Amino acid sequence: MARVGDGIEIVDEAASTAKESLILQAGHRPTDPRPRFDRDTHPVLLPRSDNPCMSDLRSDLTELLEEVRRGHVAPDQALERFAELPFRDLGFARVDSHRELRQGAPEAVLAEGKTPEQVAEIAAALLEAGAGSVLVTRADEAARAAVRSVAPDAEEHARARAVWVARGVPAVRGCVTLVSAGTSDGPVLHEARIRAELIGTETLVHEDVGVAGIHRLADALPSLVRADCVVVVAGMDGALASVVGGLAAAPVIGVPTSVGYGAAEGGRTALNAMLCSCAAGLAVVGIDDGFGAGTIAARIARAAGTGA
Repeated sequence: MARVGDGIEIVDEAASTAKESLILQAGHRPTDPRPRFDRDTHPVLLPRSDNPCMSDLRSDLTELLEEVRRGHVAPDQALERFAELPFRDLGFARVDSHRELRQGAPEAVLAEGKTPEQVAEIAAALLEAGAGSVLVTRADEAARAAVRSVAPDAEEHARARAVWVARGVPAVRGCVTLVSAGTSDGPVLHEARIRAELIGTETLVHEDVGVAGIHRLADALPSLVRADCVVVVAGMDGALASVVGGLAAAPVIGVPTSVGYGAAEGGRTALNAMLCSCAAGLAVVGIDDGFGAGTIAARIARAAGTGA
């Protein structure tokens, strides 16, 4: 290496007989001698539609694929562009139709605070965009009926307040074991189970195995051994999370629930107990967040299933 003026000369030893070199000038990028697409000649981003509400997604995809066919956009650049395509603007909601492509987990809809008609329109937009599945959480009977009206193949779980459409679930990889302290924790547990299954994991479920009758946990031990990730759902004192966290070899996700009397304080006691756990392999999500726990657990399990 030798200094050349204001730059640094880097000699390519493999090509030294040809006396070739690369010059790094301050404020300039080095020239890459390898073949590559010229990003200045072949722009990656396509022009946006003049329509303030995004033009039909199918048209955007068709145009982008045509650019790839012509050689104006490299295939890997097109894949990046797919991941950045804009949302679907419904006026009252901006629907992220490509979250599944970016993150490997499909979009979900929180029904709380939305009218049944809004829930149905969002679900329909996601399905039209090609979502492998659509899950609607915290859905009352009216919201579930609205989804069924636009997707007759929808399934539902009344206790979990969930309705979903599964048209392209990934091949199953990895195993998530879910345990609950009491039957009253069931709605949150099943929200987590449904989400994990839609992402593409096997689930094993054991309900009502809390510490007030700890011997009931014995039947769940083989499932804890099999698990790539474990979800523990518990209200009251939240103690089951620490017990399972001390037994399972896999990562454990604690889900405090709002179940309990008086000092349970709507789940805050269980939350604090899990956060203070001495079990080193335990992580905790928010109160009643079965959806979040199911998502994280499935990602962990699927990664473990690849040997990563």
